[in-house]
Amino acid sequence: MREIVSVLLLVLLVLASSDAHVTKPNAEKFLRCLRYRTSRVNPINEALYTHDNSTFVSSYVSYAKNKRFSNPNDTKLVAIVAAKHESHVQATVVCAKSNRIQIRIRSGGHDYEGLSYISSVPFVILDMHDLRSITIDVSRKQAWVDAGATMGELYTKIAEASKTLAFPAGVCPTLGAGGHISGGGYGNLMRKYGISVDHVVDARVVDANGKILTGATLGADLLWAIRGGGGASFGVIVSWKINLVDVPKTLTVFKVNKTLEQGATDVLYKWQLVSSKLPQELFLRAMPQLVIGAVPSQKSVAVRFYAQFLGSARRLMAIMNKSLPELGIKREDCYEMSWINTTLFWQNYPVGTPISVLLDRPSNPAGALFKSKSDYVKKPIPKEVMEKIWKIMLNFNNMFMQWNPYGGVMDKIPADATAFPHRKGNLFKIQYFALWGDANATNANLGLMKEIYNLMEPYVSSNPRAAFLNYRDIDVGSNPSGVTNVEEAKIYGEKYFLGNLKRLMEIKAKYDPKNFFRYEQSIPPVRVM
Repeated sequence: MREIVSVLLLVLLVLASSDAHVTKPNAEKFLRCLRYRTSRVNPINEALYTHDNSTFVSSYVSYAKNKRFSNPNDTKLVAIVAAKHESHVQATVVCAKSNRIQIRIRSGGHDYEGLSYISSVPFVILDMHDLRSITIDVSRKQAWVDAGATMGELYTKIAEASKTLAFPAGVCPTLGAGGHISGGGYGNLMRKYGISVDHVVDARVVDANGKILTGATLGADLLWAIRGGGGASFGVIVSWKINLVDVPKTLTVFKVNKTLEQGATDVLYKWQLVSSKLPQELFLRAMPQLVIGAVPSQKSVAVRFYAQFLGSARRLMAIMNKSLPELGIKREDCYEMSWINTTLFWQNYPVGTPISVLLDRPSNPAGALFKSKSDYVKKPIPKEVMEKIWKIMLNFNNMFMQWNPYGGVMDKIPADATAFPHRKGNLFKIQYFALWGDANATNANLGLMKEIYNLMEPYVSSNPRAAFLNYRDIDVGSNPSGVTNVEEAKIYGEKYFLGNLKRLMEIKAKYDPKNFFRYEQSIPPVRVM
């Protein structure tokens, strides 16, 4: 009897809804509901785009980064709500839920698999890009940033307010704050200060009932979940309250190439041994990339090393000469500059480029098709394996990898401090990234990505083979748009969230028990008795 009770206590009560609904989705009722639930003070008409609007296609494609998934003519797409006020978000949630229409939420559009703007069932895109308010409080070293604000806008606002404050987040200025931060927010200050979610102290979230949760009503458990668990499984992130961090007035950066002929493989192997052990003020990225010669048939591989140091060039030179002299860094390779100017450096803008470019928003449809994957490395990759990597890379037309170092404070933050679990024990994280312009080349490129990913399997994390949520990868597991199978969700959930998945599922069951907020890689609502 006791054994039976023990088994029952471990039974998972799956609360995820299936694709069998009592009523069918009703687009017209949804649109009428939106207009009824928004006030004259904040009318929704100017924020609402349907297939009948002349600007519908441009609204869709501007924030659809991956051309592989861009489909503005999708008949399952009921509408785009480019929310201009919190009430538009609330109305969209309530009206979509009552009319059996799914929501896809996007802020900056950097969803590698397009899951924020595609679905196989009727859906509406809730586009947050017009909610972009940013308020900086220098005295408290804090800020409120709306989900649709970009990192470039946030960085610019911080720099305008203070020369010695910053925020740890990604290097791409067009990242939307909503999705980027909720997935973790990995960036070049992480070895000193951790990642974005380590500095989130509050948020404004619209829940499945259309209510705004914040402060005490948000709850510590939900705040924990959306810091690394992805906001789209739990609600709609409207804005974040973040702590800012101190940086010196002068930082130093460099970028240096090493070709295979110059011993790039040997230098990169040594980089693996030292990059996670360098002073935490130094972030040194290694970037193997395909190099095209004068004619397309002339291909090679080079490794570009990017560094950012919270200090002077003199101190950086001393560290490099001691820890990685093989790189051969010279004083003329190093540039001293302010933190805001380093954000331009990471985008390869020439020195002297105006800061205003960080405010640029997308104006043209995405022109490239691409695929990304990720890995976490816990022991050095042998040189002979690197040689095999280079051979596969030569079969691409445009491919690069980012080897992003760990160590520093990331080794000191517990894996369950936030929902983002990938902390201690990693030497570095890999991003694989391939681009192509011809849709006919898609299968070949996906095959090559699979080949290089399979080659790496013995040399990266295992049981599970971990993946980074912000580098969305449908290959690690997925569910259909209208169904959330818990066993399938565990496959991708354990890779993204490791030991934090169980707690995430329980929080999901508490705040969204009927599983309204769901998509192909969402977290299912499950209680463990």
